[in-house]
Amino acid sequence: MVMISSVHAVRPYAVSTAYNAAKAGLNHMARTWAVELAAHGIRVNIIEPGWIDTAGERTFLSEEEIRKRGKKLLMGRPEEIAKGVLYLVSPEDSSYVTGTTLRIDGGYVLPPP
Repeated sequence: MVMISSVHAVRPYAVSTAYNAAKAGLNHMARTWAVELAAHGIRVNIIEPGWIDTAGERTFLSEEEIRKRGKKLLMGRPEEIAKGVLYLVSPEDSSYVTGTTLRIDGGYVLPPP
């Protein structure tokens, strides 16, 4: 199993209390399931993406704000999130990985240079 969480799970963002708490709870739930399901050979891992241009973001932000946020990404390339998921579900590449959080955020939580 791969749970899609967020960097909000570990870094508090203002005006996002419910979302921050939900993502932190999701991470803890996934790690608990990893413990409970390991004996059955079921792996549970977490992906923490950073900011991504999604339909949900477009509900709250204008096109100009979307462009501004996109320019703040240190590395961009959110499509690499899918590659992380593929790695975590691959029995050849990650059969010994469980209870792990893989942050694929292009440096989003880092301070700007």
